[in-house]
Amino acid sequence: MDKRIATLVDAVAGIGDGATVMIGGFGGSGAPIELIHALIDKGPRNLTVINNNAGNGHVGLAAMIEQGLIRKMICSFPRSADPKVFTDLYLARKIELELVPQGTLAERIRAGGAGIPAFYTPTSYGTELAEGKPVAEFDGRHYVQERWLKADFAIIKAELGDPLGNLTYRMAARNFNPLMAMAATRTIAQVSRIVDAGGIDPEHVITPGIFVDGIVEVSDPKQEEVLNREGAVYP
Repeated sequence: MDKRIATLVDAVAGIGDGATVMIGGFGGSGAPIELIHALIDKGPRNLTVINNNAGNGHVGLAAMIEQGLIRKMICSFPRSADPKVFTDLYLARKIELELVPQGTLAERIRAGGAGIPAFYTPTSYGTELAEGKPVAEFDGRHYVQERWLKADFAIIKAELGDPLGNLTYRMAARNFNPLMAMAATRTIAQVSRIVDAGGIDPEHVITPGIFVDGIVEVSDPKQEEVLNREGAVYP
């Protein structure tokens, strides 16, 4: 039952070529930078990555893209503060994009974790994003069918974790992380501090340990925005 992992290298060891990987975060908030960089060091190729955006600068997710690890991005905001890496590769047709409205993205991930294969939403009806998707009418309004999203792996960032895998999050870092933890076959969390079993008030647990397969402690996690202001490049 002890889900602690000693090193970041060990944490990402099982992620291989062709995997589908959910990566938590909303921009830099809640982004598991250290796990992402460990994955870059490992170097799996042809990944499909699900994230809210497509990275900024030359660290974190943007660095994964720049190193050629990602075949396809599924995200809501491929263009944000400094999306040059993704934009250049996309225009050169070296990376695929599946654009998903943000609320739909969150619900597709939630549906994957809840075992709901499909649902209907009015979002995107009548636009290019709805082309080829089933449409149904309910109470005089048209709705687009969207399919669940699941992944082989989720790498997420939390604040506290215990050896059983129970997690808490810091403020807005909660974002997509709890949903992704539920929707992946294997979920790995980096946490700022590992406490003893029973050290988290059950009322404060956001992600129960049943959804988490491994936790690794990163006591001083880096923030994407700070790294970008410093001009950091990884690797």
